[in-house]
Amino acid sequence: MDRIDRNGRYTLIDGRSGFSIAFAGMKFEEADIVRLAPLFGRAAREMARIEAGEIKNPDEKRRVTHFTDRISYPQSALFSEVESFAAGIRSGEIKGSTGKTFDALVVNGIGGSALGPQLMQFAVNGPYWNELSAEKRGNNLKLYFLDNTDSAEFADLLEVMDPERTLQLVISKSGGTRETKNNMIAMESFYASRGLGFARHAVAVTMSGSELDRHARSNGWLKVFEMAESIGGRTSETSIVGHVPAALTGVDFKKFLAGACAMDAWTRDAAPEKNPAMMLAAMWYIAGNGRGDRNMVIVPYSDRLVLLSRYLQQLVMESLGKELDLDGKTVHQGLNVFGNKGGTDAHAFIQQLNDGRDDFFATFIEILADAKAIDMGDGVRMGDYLHGFLEGLSSALRGKGRQIIRIGIPKLDEFSLGQIIALYERAVAIYAEFININAFHQPGVQAYKLAANGILKLASGLRAELKKIAPVSGTAADIAGKIGKTEQAAEIAGLLDKAALNTDGVSRSFDASSGSWVYTVK
Repeated sequence: MDRIDRNGRYTLIDGRSGFSIAFAGMKFEEADIVRLAPLFGRAAREMARIEAGEIKNPDEKRRVTHFTDRISYPQSALFSEVESFAAGIRSGEIKGSTGKTFDALVVNGIGGSALGPQLMQFAVNGPYWNELSAEKRGNNLKLYFLDNTDSAEFADLLEVMDPERTLQLVISKSGGTRETKNNMIAMESFYASRGLGFARHAVAVTMSGSELDRHARSNGWLKVFEMAESIGGRTSETSIVGHVPAALTGVDFKKFLAGACAMDAWTRDAAPEKNPAMMLAAMWYIAGNGRGDRNMVIVPYSDRLVLLSRYLQQLVMESLGKELDLDGKTVHQGLNVFGNKGGTDAHAFIQQLNDGRDDFFATFIEILADAKAIDMGDGVRMGDYLHGFLEGLSSALRGKGRQIIRIGIPKLDEFSLGQIIALYERAVAIYAEFININAFHQPGVQAYKLAANGILKLASGLRAELKKIAPVSGTAADIAGKIGKTEQAAEIAGLLDKAALNTDGVSRSFDASSGSWVYTVK
């Protein structure tokens, strides 16, 4: 098959939206697709089970409903409730505790609760949204994020936040997620220190009956929106988790859902070679030998999609990075994702893609419509240069035998973003069936949380033990020995390092002869 025929055969186009995806740049033959027939069949059956509402997360014994909930959500009472609330904020009908109208929104969440809204905001409203006047924003809110338990992030936010005019949105399914809970507690304390009623500024998105649900209702928060138990964080952007921030910042969420549902309809096609999600999963499987042996590099030629690789890191890696398969067999599956943005990265990591290790496949995403016609003085527009750089890199990589996938989108808006997210959500679910793993749990995440809890418990006990032996000086090993925790000397060293820079009663000095810190506890 020559290159022209191959391009035609393996380029899938949605004639209505203009969305296209081309697989001809990957190393595979028709026979490879034929050999995957049993896996295609299994994936089709299991996707049908998901959409029929059967249990598809056996570990947690729950359904997986993000594919189907977004069909009916725009017609739901909850959708109307969110839109009405956002309208009340814009009009000034809903005010803060001091009677001032809201001008900004802080989204306090982690993982999908932040990555999805961040991607949406950057893609649709752009990076300089907060710099626009209220008039240019249509009285929609500026948007900030708290997505880590880092005091620097919190301090930076306080430098620009007017608490009287800021709405605080806390997103947590369980309400117990420590990073989100820490920021909520800190923000409640900050408002109290200013004599402000936090409840009149607070909104929650959480599961009914959760710790956050109980806290918000008992304290009279402004609004509590319920999220479904059957939707996981990394697949929550098309749910209420994505809707509330979108509605408050003027994003057309119904249009976004329409794009996702259009892609869902396309990716239900029974013929694998006409189904972009089936083909995308097949490319991952063939390129990585069913083991994730190649890295996935995401290169959108669009500044507004710069966060897409971060979003896909969570969706793909948290879903597919598993130690055990569904039969309990140790498999250590996974698929690495990294990337940034096209154009810029030709001067960064693209050097390695072109000349370095052949251990990846690259996905280029192009937005065809220029945001602004800017003539470069030679009859060529700025956007033509970006396209030329994409074609040049694509040609260079193909010339080196490197593998690429091309996605083309007429313009970047809510609809096309919905298409992108839905395509990758379904491709991940299909690939998971190919390799027989549960894409909808995250035991590794739970393991790190348990380990972190152990360190926090050690820290709490260490404070009590240090009081018993103070004053005392010595290395971490010395101090660990004195309190009977020699085997945890390394962990104690880390805790003492933090304490020395944050606690009045602990200091440290460097002993050059031993190359170690010596700690003093008063």
